[in-house]
Amino acid sequence: QVQVVESGGGLVQPGGSLRLSCVTSGGIFSIWAMGWYRQTPGNQRELVAAIGSGNSTAYADSVKGRFTISRDNARNTVYLQMNSLKSEDTAVYYCNAFGRLYAGAYYPDDEYWGQGTQVTVST
Repeated sequence: QVQVVESGGGLVQPGGSLRLSCVTSGGIFSIWAMGWYRQTPGNQRELVAAIGSGNSTAYADSVKGRFTISRDNARNTVYLQMNSLKSEDTAVYYCNAFGRLYAGAYYPDDEYWGQGTQVTVST
């Protein structure tokens, strides 16, 4: 049974940093792409960053230069390092597992989502 579990969210001041983690189990982590999404109330879930099996990456324009996605295949874990956080980064962040990254576009597997972790950027 596949499990996808995020952690690392919280409250941070503008300009601060957070690192999100997503651990998967039950699948062959190393051969698949992984993605981080975020969602605010009343809005669709949007892709933030994705990383392929060969460590190619893709980012939303709004986070380029501030967020970094990485993976540790030995730990079945993908990370999202978020720096220079802004109030507009406030959202629930979701991890998607076992997707595909092709030509800079991430194709999620809609079966494998985590439960989400809240990130709040506020004074």
